[in-house]
Amino acid sequence: MATNKKSTAARDTRIADNKKAIFNYHIEERYECGMVLEGWEVKALREGKVQLTDGYVLIREGELFLIGCQVNPLRGVSPFVRADSARIKKLLLHREEIRRLIGKVEQKGYTLVPLNLHWKNGRVKCEIALAKGKAEHDKRDTIKEREGKREVERAMKNRNR
Repeated sequence: MATNKKSTAARDTRIADNKKAIFNYHIEERYECGMVLEGWEVKALREGKVQLTDGYVLIREGELFLIGCQVNPLRGVSPFVRADSARIKKLLLHREEIRRLIGKVEQKGYTLVPLNLHWKNGRVKCEIALAKGKAEHDKRDTIKEREGKREVERAMKNRNR
């Protein structure tokens, strides 16, 4: 039976983006990981109650963990559930990929940062990136490029009037 592409595209939506990571780091490689979440966290993610900007990925004993990602609980959380908004979340990735990441992260200047959280086939996925920190002049170049693009767009818009 054929599936409708519009219905699958509607389910594959972004929950949160880490725009700061793209500004502060040069992105080398991207990986898509699963996440181990509790029920109240999934409900809060559906409502968009998440902050990803201060998050980072740490490797402990051959496993990946997302630290600093704030998932704020909803008001209607059961009183029997202890909702910790700063809970450390385990990321799921194939063992071979984790080994490859360990080797690369041990090199000087490389780190793992979360880029976004999104839905994929009804499950929450986290896109992480192997990244290298930008120097101050690189950040200035990024700002210059962005402002140049805005000026070009403004000029084209005014020209079309």
